[in-house]
Amino acid sequence: MSIKISGAPCCWGVDDPKNPFLPPWEKVLQEASQAGYKGIELGPYGYMPMDIKRVQAELTKNNLNIIAGTIFDDLVSENNLEKLLSQVDDICSLVTKLPKSPMEEGNRFSPPYLVIIDWGHDERDFNAGHPDRAKRLSTQKWNNMMNHIRILSERAWNKFGVRPVIHPHAGGYIEYEDEIKKLIKDIPYEIAGLCLDTGHLYYSKMDPVQWLRDYSDRLDYIHFKDIDLEIYHQVIGERIRFFDACARGVMCPIGQGIIDYNAIYHLLKDINYRGYITIEQERDPRNSNTSLRDVKQSVDYLKRVGY
Repeated sequence: MSIKISGAPCCWGVDDPKNPFLPPWEKVLQEASQAGYKGIELGPYGYMPMDIKRVQAELTKNNLNIIAGTIFDDLVSENNLEKLLSQVDDICSLVTKLPKSPMEEGNRFSPPYLVIIDWGHDERDFNAGHPDRAKRLSTQKWNNMMNHIRILSERAWNKFGVRPVIHPHAGGYIEYEDEIKKLIKDIPYEIAGLCLDTGHLYYSKMDPVQWLRDYSDRLDYIHFKDIDLEIYHQVIGERIRFFDACARGVMCPIGQGIIDYNAIYHLLKDINYRGYITIEQERDPRNSNTSLRDVKQSVDYLKRVGY
């Protein structure tokens, strides 16, 4: 299979750029290279500096290319749109000037991608993984969010040539089966593709294999995670924020959890997926001293089973 494995700073606990315990971004790049990655995401807006020469030098030193940048913010509120547009400009200006990964033959769009994720709503964060009790948006607010996604996506593509992909995420307002299906109806593939995440799908009561198969025609990019089933059963029974569940260890190295990566391997062969997959394992950054070990285990496992 023509699949490239890449990484993301969240494996080092980098999800909130304001968290005081984050490891230096230079260390993340160094360890990503040591783990065997050739590509990496930028991480959340504000983690890596918007300094092309500095970031370019570190990527080159570690033989890494940029796979994606991420909008991880409130996509619903009308008063947040200008901030989001500024993020699109900053992120796309940076990623288009950094070392890029080559486009694989048969891949529809080449990296870097702009991953678009809704985030920042307490009422959903505490109900991550609970489709039966999580509040849904009103029609008006949903339409606002769809309009914002279109505007951000068109800005990224028309101004910078960066392919936008929408990432359903546990704890955001695009999480559950009904919401993803509605999103797909409302946002044409010409506007944005999908980035499906195996861990978030499972966390939110969906079968990753089925979803990757059923929406293969919309799939531009994939995130791989694995879930520790014992911890998952514990946290899903509590009132807990999604990233607090991650700090408890609900995400584990690939191959050590419940998700069937042998079945996913055969599925990706069947659908002739030729894009990029990015390994993620959200954690407490105070535990990032074990990140290199865990990431290496994930990479080694995937290579061992054929990826």
